[in-house]
Amino acid sequence: MGQKANPIGNRLGIIRGWDSNWYGSKKDYANNLIEDHKIRTYLNARINKGGIAKIVIERTLGKLIVTIHTSKPGIIIGKGGGEVDRIKEELKNLTSNQDVQINILEIRRPELDAIIVGDTIARQIENRINFKRAIKMSIASTLRMGAEGIKVKVSGRLGGSEIARSEEFKQGRIPLHTFRMDIDYASLFAQTVYGKIGIKVWICKGEVLGKRELNPNFVGGKNDMSDRRDRADDRGGDRRGGGDRRDDRRGGGGGERGGRAGGGNRR
Repeated sequence: MGQKANPIGNRLGIIRGWDSNWYGSKKDYANNLIEDHKIRTYLNARINKGGIAKIVIERTLGKLIVTIHTSKPGIIIGKGGGEVDRIKEELKNLTSNQDVQINILEIRRPELDAIIVGDTIARQIENRINFKRAIKMSIASTLRMGAEGIKVKVSGRLGGSEIARSEEFKQGRIPLHTFRMDIDYASLFAQTVYGKIGIKVWICKGEVLGKRELNPNFVGGKNDMSDRRDRADDRGGDRRGGGDRRDDRRGGGGGERGGRAGGGNRR
């Protein structure tokens, strides 16, 4: 299943939460769903270079709360917050709900977000940078920020070649079948002169061993990654300790062999 299903949908309710939080009756459900899709499509087109990673939509009684997770909050907020006010008015016209609230959350480490990494690669490919170079630079920066593994797959007329093909770049580990592994996934494309190039990104951020907050607006922060690094250091220390014990055993074995050799000399 891990190779077939979307890694995010596969982990919903286990270590990930839903990006739309509301309850709809039979009568309202379809309209709300279409409205959510319109909001996401509009915001992604409206803030094209805003580094948007995720849009979380919550509905309460008579209120629509839109939370934008972005790596460039300054572009969305605008000068003196004027841009946010304009976006809020546009969303009011787009939806039936008159009370719209917009929250902006900054992503501290965009190198660990699959959508932002994929978007960075797409922009570079559109600017005619060699796709291999762009991907390898992204992989290096992601691993430098503490990810356990990353896989990038690109397909299409790579480098403008006549025949379309697929290429995959992988470093570290990405166990898709392990549901406790926090794996971020993105599928997007680069629109080049010679056609579309599809880009898929998988980023493994490590294991989630305890109970996790399923609220999609919850940000793990640096403590989350530092805990993982501490656990990795502890495991490394245990392995080093085991190495010392093996050295002791080897020393003992050498002594026994020496004794047997001495017995041979006595004969």
